[in-house]
Amino acid sequence: MLKPIRIKFLCLLFITICVVAVFVSNRSPSFNPRPVVAEVCPRSVSKQSITPLKNTKHLLVSAFMDQRVQGFDIRLIGMFRRDSIQELHCFFCCANYTSETTPTKVLQHSDNFGFPFVTTDIMCRIPKKCNATHVTLLTQMRPMNGSENVWLPIRNKKTNGGAEERMDFTVCISNLFGDYNNVLQFAQTLEMYRLLGVNRVVIYNTSCGPDLDRLLRSYSQEGFVEIVSWPIDKYMNPSRGWRFSEYGGDIHYFGQLTTLNECIYRSMERSRYVLLNDIDEIIMPYQHDNLKSLMDELQKQHPKVGVFLIENHIFPKHHFEPSGRFHLPKWSGVPGINILEHVYREDPDRKIYHPYKMIVQPRMVEQTSVHEVLQFFGQQYKVPLDVCRIVHVRVALRKLLKLEELNVDKRLWDFQEKLIPHVDKVLENLGFL
Repeated sequence: MLKPIRIKFLCLLFITICVVAVFVSNRSPSFNPRPVVAEVCPRSVSKQSITPLKNTKHLLVSAFMDQRVQGFDIRLIGMFRRDSIQELHCFFCCANYTSETTPTKVLQHSDNFGFPFVTTDIMCRIPKKCNATHVTLLTQMRPMNGSENVWLPIRNKKTNGGAEERMDFTVCISNLFGDYNNVLQFAQTLEMYRLLGVNRVVIYNTSCGPDLDRLLRSYSQEGFVEIVSWPIDKYMNPSRGWRFSEYGGDIHYFGQLTTLNECIYRSMERSRYVLLNDIDEIIMPYQHDNLKSLMDELQKQHPKVGVFLIENHIFPKHHFEPSGRFHLPKWSGVPGINILEHVYREDPDRKIYHPYKMIVQPRMVEQTSVHEVLQFFGQQYKVPLDVCRIVHVRVALRKLLKLEELNVDKRLWDFQEKLIPHVDKVLENLGFL
């Protein structure tokens, strides 16, 4: 009689022990399959526009989510020394832990003009289940113990908060350097673009004259101009010219190609169109009152086009409109050129190469140069001269042309009633008048 009771007791005791063991194991911390890395992620985030890449001769600029090319999620933009390209690996911060590395594809842009450094894209994938917030590049497959990495934030990430409202037009002005101080022309250009419907102007600034610096800061505080500090001269010897054999230096025009590409990606999710031109150029519609009506019509006529080429036309600054109608004494003390006084336009020499500038849909561009896109999706279209051209007041290109061989073009005067008071207000607020 006692034996069956003892057996039942032992069975109940065994079952009880098993239940308790399962309960305790479920209450203990669960195993975390994520890689455990000693480095806090991210400990050091770059706040600079140019970041040296550790253990290389290269410089990184920014990182963007870009899934337009099959097999890749991330595009980093940098300036790489062409004779020192090496194998690199993407290393990610996944919200609160660091991931394993993924291989990269290094894409040097085809335009380098003979300089040692070239604009470079580095493409890679994000590991599965990684909610990547930051990325860096390593020269080895695994991070070194105790090493600190400088992280780049990943921009253009889609959020769950709904689509950000897009602007219509962003102007990308590549580089300011030296002591450029053309206040009057730049104020007129910015106000002209405002009248044409531009929402924002992005400028990469290495240095400029003191008066222009005041003007830029004023527009920046207002929100119309976005200034990107571009201290490239701290990291290399940037060239003041476009061709290495003639000007020397480490990179073309203070990294102009890099800034143009960076600006396209910076604007990709926030602007329908990006205008790529210099600080003294205005992309001017000739049959429309503003850029929106121009592009609405062009896009309707050419729905598959993402790159619109606009021909450059020079208005020599040494020829003045003879009546003196817009020779305004109140502007005489302002540094720079009064573009309203220059109405004589050169015809380009069709026997030689003549440059274009561009209006692009940023999501249809992969890589760009100054006068043409290098890699893009869709088609491109040369806009007829009677529809749109660039107003470019500068030194003459065809210096042998006589005044009677130039065309009279007063398109800017169509906007003078609004343009002049707008410029006056800006200059007066800064104490130039």
